[in-house]
Amino acid sequence: MKKTYLKSLFGLFAASMLLAGCADILDEQPRSTYDPTFFQTEKGVMGGLTSLYGNLRYIYGNGYHLNICETGTDEYTYAWSSDSNYKNADLSGVGELTPSTSNSSTLWGRAFSDINTASGIIENAEAAGLSPALIAEARFFRAFDYFQLVTTFGGVPLDLGAGELKFNITATRVSTRNTVPEVYTKGIFPDLLQAVADLPETARKTGTATKTLARLILAKAYLTYGWWLENPNNIPTYPEASRTDPDGHDAAWYFQQAYNVAVEGIDNPGPFGLQPTYYDVHLATNDRNNEMLLYADHTEASEYYDGSSHSYNSGSSPGNFAAWMVTCNYTLVRSNEKPDWSGALIETVAREAAQAYGRPWSCMAPPQGVYINTFADKTNDSRYDGTFVTRFRSNWPKAGKTAECYYNANGLPVYPGDAIVSFLDEQPATPVDYSSDRVKNNGWNVGELPGRSDFVVAPDEISRGRYPILWKIGTYRTDNGDGLGQPNGGITRPFNVAKFSELYFVAAEAAVKGAQTQSGKSARDLINVIRARAGKWRWHNNDNVAKEEDHSAEMVALTPATIDIDYILAERSREYFGEGYRWHDLVRTQKWREYAETYVIGSALKDGAMTSTGDYHATTYRRQIPDYLYLRPIPQGQIDGMEMSAEEKAAYQNPGY
Repeated sequence: MKKTYLKSLFGLFAASMLLAGCADILDEQPRSTYDPTFFQTEKGVMGGLTSLYGNLRYIYGNGYHLNICETGTDEYTYAWSSDSNYKNADLSGVGELTPSTSNSSTLWGRAFSDINTASGIIENAEAAGLSPALIAEARFFRAFDYFQLVTTFGGVPLDLGAGELKFNITATRVSTRNTVPEVYTKGIFPDLLQAVADLPETARKTGTATKTLARLILAKAYLTYGWWLENPNNIPTYPEASRTDPDGHDAAWYFQQAYNVAVEGIDNPGPFGLQPTYYDVHLATNDRNNEMLLYADHTEASEYYDGSSHSYNSGSSPGNFAAWMVTCNYTLVRSNEKPDWSGALIETVAREAAQAYGRPWSCMAPPQGVYINTFADKTNDSRYDGTFVTRFRSNWPKAGKTAECYYNANGLPVYPGDAIVSFLDEQPATPVDYSSDRVKNNGWNVGELPGRSDFVVAPDEISRGRYPILWKIGTYRTDNGDGLGQPNGGITRPFNVAKFSELYFVAAEAAVKGAQTQSGKSARDLINVIRARAGKWRWHNNDNVAKEEDHSAEMVALTPATIDIDYILAERSREYFGEGYRWHDLVRTQKWREYAETYVIGSALKDGAMTSTGDYHATTYRRQIPDYLYLRPIPQGQIDGMEMSAEEKAAYQNPGY
């Protein structure tokens, strides 16, 4: 498993990209390191800006980064084929999260080179005669990177060797961490405020930064810092600092600012807005839609520009491979040549480069509570169907098989496109039958219900080896033809980073925290905009049929009269499940231990190893989540690379590690 560390805080970024002025997208070409004066030219500034967008791909769409943002929360635990990367993050006694094993190193290793590139642009772009709008893109990224860092590690250095927020041209092996308030008030807020002022409403190029994007991140930073100042559960910070604001504001002031800025973004959307249905948000053929404010982009047109092999990617950045981690090995399921199952076992669901299939690494599995509690309403709310693949359908003709049918559950025939395995929405009135030889030989130990040709799994039988997979971030290719395509190649879809919809959640959360609200924009009003959209269906993804139904009224009626933080978090999970938000959400609100200390999933362990992909015996697991884990460890590679005394290095590391 590949890991990347920042061994020292370098003053030069090693590879930058040139921007092709005639295109409406960012074209990237690797370059060698630059002389600092290169940033004083238009080509240098444009190359630096493009590198900032390109570097998003090393974090977002990286499966190990997704792991550290999800595993160990109420959304994900480790799965059947997981290695130590996932078990360490689960905190359930099967591994240990240390400075050497935390995949947060992915963020650390990229963010500081980005920050220094941004500082180089900010200091030199004016000399090149470039507009404040272009400089604002660099300001946005510097603030965005610092926001990701401070919410992950606590206080981090503002000085990379040349002074605070200065462009550094000489590698340095010493470092001093600033406090959390210093990072926010010196770095994040000033840059974002200037970005909001100077960025355009409409993107300069497809996917570049806008006022709406800057407003979202500014509002979210205000919200997060307000929680930090309030510190309701007395979670420690590092470096140690008083929970007072250098500018003299209290938590309530920041919650109000978060609300005001988020509402301003909603009221002044520019070209952005909500998609008509939740299904449309994540439909691969609708990628880069107007709900997406920022994404790590990819292209099917060129491996060179995509940065990843389109035939076989080993699981490394800048390729997009996050969906592999959350995809169980559905290809193990078997049907039979004969009705009595006396014939050959047949793989009727083959690995395919399509949104509902993809490469099954089976490293991360959702606990049963996700399907039973988080997504309890599967009738009105379209988000369950728009999030998960719950029917694995036969695709054997694409694998070159010519049989008209094969035989599946209850010895019944199945045809191309039929469901081979279905994860049931609810517990069935009749218990699932696991007694037949068909069940014992189908490869996944999935059961039967009378009269059904598909094997089934009930919600309380979901295990580490068999579970619904994420449709929303799944594979998509246009070059499959009539075959299975290239499911082992890098995913050529963009990985979404920031969405217009989150403005509603940030404003609603700030309102719950006491912000004075505008008429028609209470916490309940704002959440109901999202819930009403979730009630609109145009397609049933897993039944593979049109479904023109509007359950908006039912969704709004079911919303509690009073919204609290627990309801906000539940709605955030339904809206953004599995996209890398959850650890940050639970840490911000200091709810991590409360939400994730225990979980239930089907699995059998012997000597620490899984004994069956299909074991369906529900087991309760307990995690240990002490307060110090609310900050991730500084990567060991960073500590080892600094030329400082052992005492200084120990003081640099977050306590507890």
